[in-house]
Amino acid sequence: MKHVAVVGGGISGLTAAYRLRTLLGDAVAITVFEATPAVGGKLRTAEVGGVPYDVGAEAFLARRPEVTALVAEVGLGEHLVHPTKARAKIHAGGTVTGLPPGTVMGVPASADAVAGVLSEEGRLAVEKERSLGPVELTAADLPLGPLLRARFGDELVDRLVDPLLGGVYAGGADGLGLRATMPGLAKAVAEGAGSLTDAAASLLPKTPGTAPVFGTLTGGLTTLLDRLRELSRATVRTSATVRALTRTANGWRLDVGAAAPAHAPEDTPVDVDAVVLAVPAPAARKLLADVVPAASEAFGEVELASMAVVALALPPGTKLPDASGILIGAGEKDADGVPYASKAFTFSANKWAHYGAAGPVLVRGSVGRFREPGALSGDDEALVHAVRDDLARLTGVTAEPLDTLVTRWGGGLPQYGAGHLERVTRIETAVNALPGLAVAGATLHGVGLPACVATADAAAKRIAASFTV
Repeated sequence: MKHVAVVGGGISGLTAAYRLRTLLGDAVAITVFEATPAVGGKLRTAEVGGVPYDVGAEAFLARRPEVTALVAEVGLGEHLVHPTKARAKIHAGGTVTGLPPGTVMGVPASADAVAGVLSEEGRLAVEKERSLGPVELTAADLPLGPLLRARFGDELVDRLVDPLLGGVYAGGADGLGLRATMPGLAKAVAEGAGSLTDAAASLLPKTPGTAPVFGTLTGGLTTLLDRLRELSRATVRTSATVRALTRTANGWRLDVGAAAPAHAPEDTPVDVDAVVLAVPAPAARKLLADVVPAASEAFGEVELASMAVVALALPPGTKLPDASGILIGAGEKDADGVPYASKAFTFSANKWAHYGAAGPVLVRGSVGRFREPGALSGDDEALVHAVRDDLARLTGVTAEPLDTLVTRWGGGLPQYGAGHLERVTRIETAVNALPGLAVAGATLHGVGLPACVATADAAAKRIAASFTV
């Protein structure tokens, strides 16, 4: 019987384990090694105010098929839900306004689409973008921020694009790449769109509002993790850190130690036929340093952003703004000139109908931007205080929480800079040269859940193919 090690117990690792089982059946033994005390990675459902509540990723992009299809495949379709009709708002230019439709990650399909967010001068800059002609793509990815600023002006980037990107990457447009973060827009340009405005227009649904954009699961997204673990029939070892990876004559050897080596025996060697690495970039860099140095070097070039989620369970009946949440632009201040520590609020009680009206009113505050630790440098008590203060100044909500929970994600979000795709090519080319080795995860082709599931499926298929040739 073949034995596959999956290093990393997040959504990518557990999906890879499940997919290996569906592809190879009982012909394979699967062991998942997770360094922390529990599987889940960036998915974490905790009890807040007595209610299961996601304090990591809280939803997935439903317009990509991977997670929706996986949920149905594993029999969780009845738990799939989509947001209510509550719309998001944005704090930009010193005021709060509705997040405009008719954009692709903030890139507008028309000047009118962003008229409510931009000044008249900013709107005119957007209106002129079509007259600039097509964007000329280069072999290397284009830095996103400079491109958008040259085409639309600073105001669009600062007021709209950056807050949206900050919610996904905890980074702004100036540090990200066009193809790496907006592949659909880049593809439309490559296929002949006459401007970025035209490219954005070509990507919008022909009949807006007919297809839900996001989805989640009642009971929390760890419901999916639990089902994947169950169906994979994998042996899952938590608090088990893979400290080294080496090739052997017949496969691979992992040196596995406990998470607290001072209180544990020496590392234990585990021999396997194949390995899927589904870990963050720093861990992948370390494990591949001796066996695939080119991939290790590329992983080492990936920069990371840290963030935190502050979950608040407010008393039942607490009145929130009529919105699903509020995005906050970098550098935004209140009427007295005091800056905000938070980058976004999610009013989960409004956004998701399954939380109901009788229980606590659930709110998430997100803190942390790339290279701007800000409030993250304080302790949990200070972080809760900062988020509550922001909420009060933004919305007037001052209710004392029934419960709070701070969840920190140190180095949780890889930054997809202009050289990111080239790095991924180097990683995959080097790894694919070695039989029985595959990589998956948020470092590669997207930080969202569908992209992670796609990399996991591809990794599992690569390993399965190596066993059947």
